[in-house]
Parts: sequence; structure tokens; C-alpha cells
Amino acid sequence: MAPQHKRAGSRRLVLGVAAVATSAALVTGLATGVGVARAADPRAPAPTPPAPVATHSALTPPAVPLPSTRATTPVPGEETPAFGVFLNSDARGVARMPLFSRWLGGAELRAGHTYLPGHRWRDIEGSADFLNVWAHWRNKEPDRMLVLNVPMQERNEEGVSDSEVRRLLRQGAAGEFDHHFRVLAERLVELKVPDTIVVLGWEMNGTTYTHRCGPDPEAWKKYWNRIVTTMRSVPGQKFRFDFTPSRGQDAVPWTKCYPGDDTVDIIGMDSYDQPTGMSFDQQVTEPYGLQAHVDFAKAHGKPISYPEWGLFRNGDNPEYMRRMLAWIEEHRPLYNTLTDYCPHGVWQCRANPKSAHVYRSALFGHTDEATPPLTPMPQPTEPGTPPPPADCTPLDLGSWVEEWLGGRLCLRFDWW
Repeated sequence: MAPQHKRAGSRRLVLGVAAVATSAALVTGLATGVGVARAADPRAPAPTPPAPVATHSALTPPAVPLPSTRATTPVPGEETPAFGVFLNSDARGVARMPLFSRWLGGAELRAGHTYLPGHRWRDIEGSADFLNVWAHWRNKEPDRMLVLNVPMQERNEEGVSDSEVRRLLRQGAAGEFDHHFRVLAERLVELKVPDTIVVLGWEMNGTTYTHRCGPDPEAWKKYWNRIVTTMRSVPGQKFRFDFTPSRGQDAVPWTKCYPGDDTVDIIGMDSYDQPTGMSFDQQVTEPYGLQAHVDFAKAHGKPISYPEWGLFRNGDNPEYMRRMLAWIEEHRPLYNTLTDYCPHGVWQCRANPKSAHVYRSALFGHTDEATPPLTPMPQPTEPGTPPPPADCTPLDLGSWVEEWLGGRLCLRFDWW
């Protein structure tokens, strides 16, 4: 699973409507002698049509304490577990993190997670325009980590056939794409993020991506090893490579795709609340499930991670949220990042108020040194909506328009 993608045709239509709405607002402002300014930017809109907002009862802390997610005393040589959230791939993802942290009572988000686009090779090489804002965020604090999902093939979500994938994997295994990954590694070093965690070819055991493993596991493993060797050859690099399948068997057992301990630093798992009707206990015990992941990593002497996790097929499921947080607390992954857009999330998605309550209660005020408080939390405003400037009246153009504008427009009345 990956960030949301919109069809180009829909994008043009929405931009057209947004332009009309914006123009109308500007004309109205000029006709009345009122200027136009942007309200607090960026707003974190729900990526889907508005859903019911959490009620007061859903936002009241529970009587039964939840897992604290407090980091226990680390074993010598181990890093303190970090948590974060995926909010958007571009600069909006960085800009929304302080708002998400504020919603959690100032909790520390030490893991910043984003995805390189997989449309063309130039995207996978990582443009400075895309990476710069993430590098800046990473370097503001020494204990932060940048988690970067990197596709292994262009046209990564274009429904490429198995026969074509097989051919591309064999080309990659022969070294035909090495130069693209060398460019990416050089850019990350130049941007002073040589310790980036690279989630390479994620969910390779499924059918979604052109970088999937199933059509030729042996070629896939050789290709992975070539990419890692190429990126590690760049002077100054300190990359860590995260092998991350989706939970369960999917199209092929993910163990068949494991490329070897020499080129894998972390063994991750993307784990959403699916399929419909599956309990958390079943998610733990299913073949190639959560327990198998932990056991496999232990056998190979690797730390674990959860680059993607969240709600899905079972809707607003506070029991899943509670159990997954407890699982994370018990097994201490190097990092975990919740996917926060509908239907998976708890802040930008208003359709999951009960699960949002569990997540927020467990992590409210969390730092690496202190147990999060279980005292009553302040009543929040709408998730992701920062207050407008004092001299600015927001215009309600609809969340789907605001998504494309990157914020909410407002009218200022300080011209008279």
C-alpha cells in the first residue's frame, strides 16, 4: 500500500473548479474593498469526503489505562524506538507534523516517512526539490530518522504484466538500472542525510507494484543486492535498508523474496487491519503474519519495523488500535509510522473517532524519557484544523478544493 494517487484527469478538473471558486472569492473581495490572504497554511484536510466528527464521549480518555508506549531501558547497542506518521509525501507532510504533534500534546515524532514517486526514473533518482524539505526536517534534531520508500522500477503502479516484470527484474539483476540508484545515493549524501532508512521495493510479495517479486524471486533478490551494493559504494553513505513485505502470504510467501542478511539491515512489515472479519489474534498467528515476522527477524539478528500500519477493512476498530499499540510496545520495533489518511488514519480521517481516541490517549505527551500522562486531555478542535489568523475570516470552499490549494483562503478586514 502507498500514498494516495489521483488520476491526472481528475486533477485537472478539480484544479479548474478550484480556480473558479478562488476567482469568485477574489472578485467578491475586490468588489467590497476587502483584500484576500491565506489562512493558516497548510491545513490538513481529510482526503475523502467529510465524515462524522468525533463526539465528546469519543474524545474523553478511557477509564482503563492503555499501553504507555514508553521506551524501556534500551539494551546496549540498541536504539530507542521511534514513532512517526505518514501525512503526505511532499512538503505538506513535513508541514503537518507539528500540527499532528500538537494534537498529541507535544509528543515527539522522531520518524519522518515519505515515498519517492515511481512514475519515471527521474522520480526515483530523487529530485532536490522533493528531498530538500525532508532533509531539512531530519537535520534539525540529531535523533530524528528519515524513512524513504524507494521504488525499484519506473511505471511502478501502472499494471505492468508479469512477463514484463520478469524481464525488468532480469535487466535489473544484470545491472542495467544501477546508475539511477547511484544518483539517488549521491543526492541523499549531498543533502546531508546519509543515514536515511531506505524501504526498498516495499510489499514485494503482493501484486500491486512493478517492483514485485512473484514473477521471478531469484532475479528480484539479485536485483535488490545490486541496488544495495551500488548505493553503499557512494562515499559518505550510512544507509540502512529495510526489507518490508505486507503481512501474510499475499501473492507469494515473503520469505522467498528475502535477499540475504548481508544486504538487509531491518526487517519490516506493512500491517493493516484486514481482511474483513480477521481478528488481531489471527493477524498474529496467520502464516507469514506478525509473529512469523518477529520470529524471522530474531532468527536473522535484525531489528524490526512497521513502516505502514493502520485501520482498513474493519472500519473504526478501537480493539485493533489498542492491540497493535500493545504489540508495538512489546516488540520494540526500531520505528513505526502510522498511515494517516482515510480509511487508515486517525487525524486526517474523521471516520475513525473511536480508534483516534485510543491512539491519542496512548501517545498523548509521549517522549522518550517520560510515560505519557493518563490525565484528562484537552478537548481538541477538528482534527488537523489550525486556527485562522485573528484578522482573517476563512472562506469555506470545501475540503477537496482546499486540498489542491494547499490551505484555506480567508478575507482580511484590516484595510479600513
